[in-house]
Amino acid sequence: MGATPTERFGRASIVGDMDIDPSRFRMGRLDHVHIRVPDRAEAARWYAEHLGFEPVDAYDFWATGFKGGPLQISADGGETSLALFEANEGHPMVPQLTGVAFSVDADTFIAFARSLPNEIDNPLGEQLVLADLVDFDMCWAFNLADPWKNQYELNCYDYDRIRVELVEADAVEVVRYWPRELYAAYGDSTTS
Repeated sequence: MGATPTERFGRASIVGDMDIDPSRFRMGRLDHVHIRVPDRAEAARWYAEHLGFEPVDAYDFWATGFKGGPLQISADGGETSLALFEANEGHPMVPQLTGVAFSVDADTFIAFARSLPNEIDNPLGEQLVLADLVDFDMCWAFNLADPWKNQYELNCYDYDRIRVELVEADAVEVVRYWPRELYAAYGDSTTS
């Protein structure tokens, strides 16, 4: 994955020139996201089979040491994780609808794309298919949902490689949320 988005694209012009004091508190990296599911074990099996997550042994106490704790699962060796909480009377089943985005390299993204359709749905509850590929001009994405309606985004920032090796090679008609011309005009305005 390499460079950060700031290193690749620069700072967002909407915030202007900001003097950032390096000694000032910074939030840090994303650690985990709380996800409610009806059955943690069933959910952990689904995430393992379809998205490559596995339990993080270091946090087993939270899952087994007391009632109501989370089962931490991760697809990157525990750097970031999903904390699966079992829905109960005090904590009702409330799907995470705002979306959590994960990023993968181009090889992984292409392999995922070519594995579709499988048992993963898009946020509308329809089977996720290659034609659900979204072109965000700087990255490519799939919006998907687990069986409990928790929503995710899978991104790849190797834009040109995905365009050539997947979109053009497989003649994919992609989803766009805005006209390509807007991004081109934006690029022209930032270089003038």
